[in-house]
Amino acid sequence: MRTALVLEGGAMRGLYTAGVLDILLDNKIEVDAIYGTSAGVLFGVNYISKQRGRTIRYNKKYAADSRYMGMRSLLTTGNIINKDFAYYEIPFNLDVFDQKTFEQSTTKLYATLTNVRSGKVEYQEVKDVLEQMEVLRATSAMPFVSKMVTLNGEKYLDGGLTDSIPLKKCLDDGFEKVVVVLTRPKGYRKEKPNPFVAKIFYRKFPRLVEVINSRYAMYNKQIDFIENLEKLGKVLVIRPSEEKKLSRIEKNKERLQAIYDLGINDATNVIEKIKSYLSK
Repeated sequence: MRTALVLEGGAMRGLYTAGVLDILLDNKIEVDAIYGTSAGVLFGVNYISKQRGRTIRYNKKYAADSRYMGMRSLLTTGNIINKDFAYYEIPFNLDVFDQKTFEQSTTKLYATLTNVRSGKVEYQEVKDVLEQMEVLRATSAMPFVSKMVTLNGEKYLDGGLTDSIPLKKCLDDGFEKVVVVLTRPKGYRKEKPNPFVAKIFYRKFPRLVEVINSRYAMYNKQIDFIENLEKLGKVLVIRPSEEKKLSRIEKNKERLQAIYDLGINDATNVIEKIKSYLSK
């Protein structure tokens, strides 16, 4: 029986996922693969490297640091999340990522990417986090506030634009037991955006404009799909049990801790259900 986790993105809301993953680590729950988008990948790597608490630790320590993220970085580098500090200085030097443990794991990791030219989703396996840091940047490069990331001559942005919750890809790849971790509470749906913003900002990339303007419909359809499978008992879904106010680049340590703690508590409440589901 092949098992997997599917991790939604959501920028700093992904700290909810980090809490859930730390409870899975506490209970020595392992899966065969992770399919993630954006923050789901950025924070999910620490589950595979078994670095419990790393996600909340470095985010609380550096979230308010202007070197990490914010308007200063956006104005000076074109990226609201600072490339050099967030993706290189922290994991290589300040809070070192355990690549050795990661590569020893049998759990595979797949990241979603949005090809800017084609407007299509692409999936890339991450085998070496430190060597493939640009893949992690690409899956999490938020539109409007991030530069496009170039990989093999192609330009990419946030994978969430084309596959916000890659459950269908996971199922198509043959995984039979899937735990889906969402970062929005039950009932959440995205609203239609102002179509002119993307048209103005990305006028040279018409397929990307189409993707951005139709993302809300894609996302809502994915949620409907997930909820239907959940009712049928075919997937197990963990989602925030309550709404927490949080900005995409939240800097308040108390709010960051609160969303992480919610993930801890929600996962603790269903941990026996998770064990039973995955072991059947």
